[in-house]
Amino acid sequence: MLPYAELKTHSCYSLLRATDTPKDLVRRGVDVGLQAIALTDDTAVYGVIPFIQAAKKAGIQPIIGSEMNIEGGYRLPLLVETETGWQNLCYLISVARHRAKKGYATLPISELETHTQGLIALSGYRQGEIGHAIRQKRYEDALNIAKRYLHWFGQGNFWIELQNHLIPREQTFIRNLTLLADYLKIGYVATNNVHYATPDKQPLQDIMTCIRHTTTIEASRRLRLPNDQYYLKSPQEMFRLFADIPDAITNTVAIADRCQFDLHYGLQDLPLYPTQDQQSAHDHLRYLCESALGSQTRPDMPKAILLMQHELRVIEQSGLSNYFLIVADIVRFARENGILCQGRGSAANSLVSFLLKVSPVDPLSHNLVFERFLSEERVSVPDIDIDFQANRREEVIQYVYRKYGAAHTAMAATFITYKRRLAIRDVGKALGIPQNLLDGAALASDRDEMIPVTSPQMAQLANLCEQIRDLPRHLGIHNGGMVITGTPLYQRLPTEPATMQDRVVVQWDKDMLETAGIVKIDLLGLRMLSAIGEAITLVGQKTGTPPALSQLSFDDPNLFQMMAKGDTIGVFQVESRAQAQTLPRLKPQLYNDLIVSISLIRPGPVQGNMVHPYLRRRAGVEMVSYPHPVLESALEETLGIILFQEQVIKVARDLAGFTAGQGELLRRALGGKRPDKDVEKLRETFMEGTGQKDVPVEIAEQVFESLKSFGGYSFPKSHAAAFALLVYQSAWLKHYWPAQLGAALLNNQPMGFWTPAVIANDLRRHGIPIKRVDVHQSAGNCRVEDNAVRIGFRYVTGMGDKAIAKIEAAQRNGAFRDLADFCKRVKLPRRITENLIAVGAFDEWGIDRRKLILELGQIGNYDGGFGLIFPESEVRLAPLSQVERLMLETDIMGLTTGEHIMSFYLDWMRKRRMLGSQAINMQSDGNFVRVAGATVMHQAPPTAKGFHFITLEDKDGMINVIVRPSVYKQFKQVLRHAPLLWVKGKLQREGDVTNVLCEQAGNLPALTL
Repeated sequence: MLPYAELKTHSCYSLLRATDTPKDLVRRGVDVGLQAIALTDDTAVYGVIPFIQAAKKAGIQPIIGSEMNIEGGYRLPLLVETETGWQNLCYLISVARHRAKKGYATLPISELETHTQGLIALSGYRQGEIGHAIRQKRYEDALNIAKRYLHWFGQGNFWIELQNHLIPREQTFIRNLTLLADYLKIGYVATNNVHYATPDKQPLQDIMTCIRHTTTIEASRRLRLPNDQYYLKSPQEMFRLFADIPDAITNTVAIADRCQFDLHYGLQDLPLYPTQDQQSAHDHLRYLCESALGSQTRPDMPKAILLMQHELRVIEQSGLSNYFLIVADIVRFARENGILCQGRGSAANSLVSFLLKVSPVDPLSHNLVFERFLSEERVSVPDIDIDFQANRREEVIQYVYRKYGAAHTAMAATFITYKRRLAIRDVGKALGIPQNLLDGAALASDRDEMIPVTSPQMAQLANLCEQIRDLPRHLGIHNGGMVITGTPLYQRLPTEPATMQDRVVVQWDKDMLETAGIVKIDLLGLRMLSAIGEAITLVGQKTGTPPALSQLSFDDPNLFQMMAKGDTIGVFQVESRAQAQTLPRLKPQLYNDLIVSISLIRPGPVQGNMVHPYLRRRAGVEMVSYPHPVLESALEETLGIILFQEQVIKVARDLAGFTAGQGELLRRALGGKRPDKDVEKLRETFMEGTGQKDVPVEIAEQVFESLKSFGGYSFPKSHAAAFALLVYQSAWLKHYWPAQLGAALLNNQPMGFWTPAVIANDLRRHGIPIKRVDVHQSAGNCRVEDNAVRIGFRYVTGMGDKAIAKIEAAQRNGAFRDLADFCKRVKLPRRITENLIAVGAFDEWGIDRRKLILELGQIGNYDGGFGLIFPESEVRLAPLSQVERLMLETDIMGLTTGEHIMSFYLDWMRKRRMLGSQAINMQSDGNFVRVAGATVMHQAPPTAKGFHFITLEDKDGMINVIVRPSVYKQFKQVLRHAPLLWVKGKLQREGDVTNVLCEQAGNLPALTL
């Protein structure tokens, strides 16, 4: 094997500069026989973690680096030799990013001089400062620049970079550089400045260049690389290119041998949480937990004490005591400031989390397993996700920034990747394709159809869109993942500005952070918590005392009866069509039933065929059985079916004698990315354990295969238990305070499964009137008036905070006398005032909306416009019809305060013997029926094997329609796009659940205005 290491490689994480993932580059490196590869993305280390993982797996040495953009527009590749070099690289990247606008980087040359230790620098060839001087024939300047870099980095740490891409005058340029190197006794080294793995990727790299510069292929010749030679070449190819200076090749290996630095994974140094009397973090954590447990009265106190002591011991061994204190402090701040919050995920398996009020779930009450969260066998970064009221989460984030400082706190990044529509837009513009053709391609993409190939250019578009798909386009900010460090962040990894003001992001996403062992605390916004918080406030305004939802007992039969009817629109996690059809069969009676329901309707259980067997056993149709009697304890709560992740741990424990920690290792392997390879390693241990317990081999094999089948799909019970709390609380509000919850739900959109229009219709069905927007009565948000919900100004298109503030300020100065008075005092843009008129905001004056819009045209100058004067006697306008009002309200607000649209089709349906949502409930199973309604939901889950599920609505309720793949193909256009549908099909009834199996479908006729 010829010795060569590629020291300058760009991956797709050089955003819109290079085409291939780190994994693809490593795979190519293996194919061509490289010893080492340096990843030198553009002033970034975005791709370092996947690069290191791929390289180690492939047996290629990974070298960490970055090509810096320094002031003056020059490039300077830096390679990491030592840990100090890594820290300096992180610092330099951070400075370069923060000194430029988002998405760009410029490193001040003054910062470089004092941050070179542990780094090896290359000169940058043509794009470097030396190369630039030589290209301008400023040879003396080039010499002085080289001396400066040599002084900064030191002998042996600064190298002259050479490239040979077979372009004109390349050899002359190389000769000038080697002469300079020889004169200063600086070594030289060859690179290929790789931007794609193979030559066939050059067209995509050209397109990326055009996208980056917002130009087209035709206009970008000077911006693009000159040919297709910037690919990852083999040692043989590089030796041929530099046959007259072989040292340039062998020196690459000498440099690679020095760059042995590896990122040391492990828990980073969190800030030390201040404790009383200089207690250690663990002593203080123990004190808090013991105090909290001692204040409780519980029958299982001995068991709780033992569990707490066990958890504290594991937490101490894992070095996580300080981490728990930091998380608990964040939760404390939220609770003290009235911000609803709760932890979820595997943290709910921990009694310590419960005692610190991080999790609302008592793990002993729900028979949870701590090792699902943390274990002695698996010391890793814990998973604590905390949901906060979405509308107040920023207060929590700013508290963290204030407490720990901007230098120690940042958000995790996300990478915005190319999906179909975005790829069509960006690639199409770069190719210069007309917008109308791009719109057609985007529409086809929305319909899951292929891009129409009507010309060679459109074929090129389709090909390039497929190549660019899933590649990163730009850096985003994680919804709530925060990284907090004791030492400044730039010593650990680089940071850069986020789009959001006063926000900073690290250069890794959540998966990269987890791999690197860097703790991320997820401070997530949950709109349902915002809705519950607002509903509590609204109830308090009516009663004088906000309800204490945390003190609810979980035994209210009214709530379970409501959910058993599928009456769950607006109820957290159980409002979907699938849940509404499952709950009547499940017939929940206990809190644990809610946990089961949440866990059942998930892709995993559906795909694992767990749902129907469980429901049949629940109904007594199928006998409950267990593979082995010893498993009854683990599977009793789910009727012998593995539903929860925690049950995998229990099954391994009870049948094979696994410790809880070993069981968690098995569970993680089942759900891992390499299940076959990882699981088989544990099979032998499992079988040995079952043998020692005298379990028959055939039963042991059967159970293990069941774990393989279901364990990877199972859902964490701890997560469901935390969410079930919000299910119960939102159900309580829906049953006892529907107007308050309804107003809060409308104010916190988008959220949940249903649109605001469906929520408003559901309120009406429950006897809660929906009042129109009114310039005197409405506020920005929806509010409750005499057990009715008044729609707020925010639902009117165009109404932002400034416009709302103007109206509310004017309201305080008295009622509006007429439209002219409103326009004079509020001074809104004419279009917004038109929208207010159209939705009935001035109806209390008794003047028809159409006439008011005409009057608005006669009012001039209040917004800089000119009035149009029409003598009233010459203009005769018919009042808006009910249908016109409905159409305008729906178009402007997305909902209507008047009749449901299907109310206008009652005669049409009656003549055709079509049924509504109430009438089909009186039909027998197997009857053929015709139904009609407004399409409010259309789903085609990946687990449904081509079946589509459509929900129609009328004023009385919902109609659920199931469409077989063959029928969907026949009526695809109407089923996909018609807002109002009629369906003919066979009625399927199972208990209280009714569906229509579609055989034919069509549009409803347009209404006469």
